Amino acid sequence: MGQSLVQQYTHIIFSTKNQQPFIIATVEEELYKYMGGICKRLDCNPIKIGGHRDHVHILCMVSKKIAIMKLLEEVKSHSSKWVKTLDTQLRNFYWQNGYGAFSVNPLDIEKVKTYIENQRAHHKKMTFQEEYLSFLKKYNIEYDERYLWD
Repeated sequence: MGQSLVQQYTHIIFSTKNQQPFIIATVEEELYKYMGGICKRLDCNPIKIGGHRDHVHILCMVSKKIAIMKLLEEVKSHSSKWVKTLDTQLRNFYWQNGYGAFSVNPLDIEKVKTYIENQRAHHKKMTFQEEYLSFLKKYNIEYDERYLWD
């Protein structure tokens, strides 16, 4: 085959360090736009970025030119440095070390977009930890909870 063709939709989830509620209303939309810009620069088309006080969801089409680990390294490091410049109360802003990355069927893109858009309402019923554990269960991912939240 002479051509490499890839269409890899991925739903990425990660939280602030120790699930601190650092994603405040005054910076939330700017943060998502900034992260989207990083994704675009890395040729990973952001479809929807959103979240809630202590975590972020990124739905994107991951480029065939970059490993998911490198994408997240770039998004997290650059956005963390940038957020700290916005407000003195965010000077201790950090992302957690890990992340979850889940493949998305192209037929489910609208469903995932809606899910991300409705985070505020969703988290009136469920904590981030409960949400994340439900994803791990849905995708049948083995984990050791001793290391899940650090």
